[in-house]
Amino acid sequence: MDVGIFHNYEFPRSERLSIQTMESALTARDRVGVQDFVLLENFTSETAFIENLRKRSSERLIYTYIGSVLVSVNPYRPLNIYTAYHQEKYQGVNFYEMPPHVYAISDNVYRSMRNENKDHCILISGESGSGKTEASKYILQYLSVCSSNNDKVEHIKNRLLQSNPVLEAFGNAKTHRNDNSSRFGKYMDVQFDYRGAPVGGHILNYLLEKSRVVHQAQGERNFHIFYQFLEGADDETLRRMQLKRNPNDYAYLSGGKCARVPSINDKKDFQTVKNALKVVDFPEEDSLFSIVSSVLHLGNVCFDDSGGKATISNDTMSHVRIVAVLLDCKCDQLVTALTHRTIEANREKMCSPLNRDQAMYARDALSKAIYGRMFDWLINKINGSLDLKGQSRRNLIGLLDIYGFEIFQRNSFEQFCINFCNEKLQQLFIRLTLKQEQEEYEAEGIAWEPVEYFNNQIICDLVEQRHKGIVDILDEECLRPGDPTDLTFLKKLEETVGKHPHFVTHSLADPKVRKTMQYDEFRLQHYAGEVTYSVEGFLDKNNDLLFRDLKETMSDAGNAVLKETFLKAEVTSLKRPETVGSQFRSSLNKLMEILMSKEPSYVRCIKPNDTKQADKFDDSLVRHQVKYLGLMENLRVRRAGFAYRRTHEIFVKRYKSLCPDTWPNYRGSTREGVQVLCSYLDYKEDEYRIGKTKIFIRFPRTLFATEDAFQARKHELAAMMQATWRGYWQWKKYQRMREAVTKISAHWRRILAQRLKEKRKTGAQAIRKFIIGFMNRGRARCPENAHFLDFVRISYLQRCKNKLPTSVLDKSWPRPPAALIETAKLLETMNMQNMVRKYVKQMTPERKIVMEEKVLASSLFKDKKESYGESLRRPFAEKRLNEPMKPKMMSMIEAGEKVMYACSVLKYDRHGYHARPRVLAVTSKSNYLFDAKDGKLKQKIAHESLTGLSVSSLSDDLLVLQAPAENKEKGDMIVTNDYSIEAATKIAIISGKPDLVKVVGRNMQHDMAGGKKGEIEFAAGQENSITKAKNGNLIVISRSR
Repeated sequence: MDVGIFHNYEFPRSERLSIQTMESALTARDRVGVQDFVLLENFTSETAFIENLRKRSSERLIYTYIGSVLVSVNPYRPLNIYTAYHQEKYQGVNFYEMPPHVYAISDNVYRSMRNENKDHCILISGESGSGKTEASKYILQYLSVCSSNNDKVEHIKNRLLQSNPVLEAFGNAKTHRNDNSSRFGKYMDVQFDYRGAPVGGHILNYLLEKSRVVHQAQGERNFHIFYQFLEGADDETLRRMQLKRNPNDYAYLSGGKCARVPSINDKKDFQTVKNALKVVDFPEEDSLFSIVSSVLHLGNVCFDDSGGKATISNDTMSHVRIVAVLLDCKCDQLVTALTHRTIEANREKMCSPLNRDQAMYARDALSKAIYGRMFDWLINKINGSLDLKGQSRRNLIGLLDIYGFEIFQRNSFEQFCINFCNEKLQQLFIRLTLKQEQEEYEAEGIAWEPVEYFNNQIICDLVEQRHKGIVDILDEECLRPGDPTDLTFLKKLEETVGKHPHFVTHSLADPKVRKTMQYDEFRLQHYAGEVTYSVEGFLDKNNDLLFRDLKETMSDAGNAVLKETFLKAEVTSLKRPETVGSQFRSSLNKLMEILMSKEPSYVRCIKPNDTKQADKFDDSLVRHQVKYLGLMENLRVRRAGFAYRRTHEIFVKRYKSLCPDTWPNYRGSTREGVQVLCSYLDYKEDEYRIGKTKIFIRFPRTLFATEDAFQARKHELAAMMQATWRGYWQWKKYQRMREAVTKISAHWRRILAQRLKEKRKTGAQAIRKFIIGFMNRGRARCPENAHFLDFVRISYLQRCKNKLPTSVLDKSWPRPPAALIETAKLLETMNMQNMVRKYVKQMTPERKIVMEEKVLASSLFKDKKESYGESLRRPFAEKRLNEPMKPKMMSMIEAGEKVMYACSVLKYDRHGYHARPRVLAVTSKSNYLFDAKDGKLKQKIAHESLTGLSVSSLSDDLLVLQAPAENKEKGDMIVTNDYSIEAATKIAIISGKPDLVKVVGRNMQHDMAGGKKGEIEFAAGQENSITKAKNGNLIVISRSR
């Protein structure tokens, strides 16, 4: 399928409402362009034409009309305009009532066929990748939906729809321009019975690109079926066909070097083809795939040159044997046919060996022939499955999906045939368009004005004229005795048609044109522009020669498909086969006859860029397509008369509000109503004509002015309607509100009175109960005081709830009434236990250690030392150092010991009690005293040697660590710091000797070095101080707290 138009999913309601008529869309014409090119003011400007296409494409409006011709731009993205909702919306409506759409064309053709009992056809044309194949699919899909149904009809519908995947698999391929390009022309007749139900069909195919079987350009692929078969067939089938899954293993598939394409799922597509073959009823499926496989094997057959004679290479002989098995023919006969040629002269036959190049040509010719004939057989089988089989048909609708005009860097025989086909179609297009216009004018009683246009009959004659046209000259050259070549054909053209104004070659051209052409090229001036063709390969492609030996071998084959395509009569016939050019000309003329016998409709497909990107619009590429599709010529023909035409009913219905005489309803005939409207709107005489059933408006500006006036009038009418409706609505609302307020107020007053009565009654009862209870409060519980006692208890419990202590240190408790004293004590105890339990549960291990230290400190110093109260507010810490201990200090500590507490202290030495800054470190085994400056060890007292920890009862911070007599070389350790209680507690815990802590009174003795005794006196004073008295004692004065 052509890239860009894919999935169907449901339109949201907001988008459904965007569907509007052509006239409604004119209000947004500056933004989205016009829906019909005939409404372009500057209709002769190609730039204005392309700009209108760009505007609509940018708004994802891919369809535009030129009168009844549909122009479609490939969006290269999925659009939500092919749903069941849209199919239903377009059924049975006037052609211009809905926006341009392929469904509108389909519905118009279907209804015309049924109503007029005439055959119709839809001609779809455009470049590869412009969306032709998808357009034909959607037309078929719509015809299947809008027609009547029963079991037989559904069966035919399915076969019609399922023929598409089969034809695409065998006739489509990836090209540079399109991942699913149709490489053949197709005309399909859909046959309907008297009820409008499809009952059969018939397909004609034109000019399959057989050369693709043996050669593909870089970046292109062979026909889809080869890749689908390798990817999707089961292992058993591939084993039977002796194939491998890798496409690069086959010469016919590896030439383009793009066997895998991201946008194509070959495995899934093969299953679709298999299912379609079942629906279309193909019993010869195995024979079909045998031919596909044999083509792949043939491509791998190679030849050696043995003295100018071709022989099959030993390495590839196995492929020939496989081909013989697959086609059910004799291997020896096939080998001979590939390497020899039987020549008949004077009724004598000679077997002539082929050289290597001729053998390769024979191999490729055989591959192309069996694939091409298989494709024709496939078409015939599909036609057989779609045959009416005894049913009578009434009318038919034809679909022509044919290649568009092609201009490549190098154009060959295929492009020549394709462009000749487009010349014929353009001729038919213009002729039938003029005919339709003239018939409509005559039917409406309007004078027909002759229209000048370019008649391309002269170009068609140049190509197809008997004995003088290019096709006959080519045939003559192919039949000429001697050694005709492509260059002799070119020479013959120069001699025969060299003076034709639309023909030129290198030798006939002027010096300027000569620079743009090669010696082996000729140039034709087509309606779409100049195209230069290379004559290389013209003769071979026109002959499409298959040696008689190969035909005989194929006619003897047992393959079911080959039996029907290579007939014995063909081998025995002495008549020369018709050339490809002649066959194509005959087929084309028959197609023209078919199309001329039908009422035509047109879909012109345009691709906006060569890169398959959404929202990209290439002006030069689009301009080129607009030219060769003849759209400007068609627009000019259409606009030669009147740009806009509508039935009287539609015109009056839409614009009647613009004239007081026709609004709101016109009582006379619609034709008279149109005349009244035109007079009121001041239409000039040359701006319009009124026919029998339609009004014709010549200039788009006249319609635009009318539509703009209608849009302005709609606002006026809307304002009037809104004002009237709002007034009526507010009056009705006021009446409802007034009635509701009256009812509500009456009910509400009653409810308030009832509530007040109940409230007063309840209050009086409660007061009475309370007074009686208060009077009997001293008695034991009885009915008279039970309510009062309950109230007192509840009130007390409420007070307890609101005034519960928040801390274990808070000992307050609400005062209870006399009857609840015992209860109050129990509640107070329970509350305290609960708070203690919560406090304990929330305590972390670290906090517990600190608390244990605080508890020990409390037991040691509470009510014994004045400074104990201050220490309560300060949590104990592991260290009281401003900076870490020096490495030298740490090295002095014995191995295995860990510093568990450290603090800065002042040490009073044994010589005059001088204060020295020291660091006290308490380890797990000893107490170390280091010099704070140089880190030297000054004193060490092991825990096991410790005999006492003494502090005074005053608020000083002096701490004395006492040691036994044998360790008195330096005397007791006298230190002071701001955390003496913390230090004493830590040493007591770490040493495990809390009982050594002593709180002394006003004086204490201590040991000094040498066994001497010293005395420390403690006193209270105004300022803290530690000095040596004249009597040699240490005086410690602390401030009372």
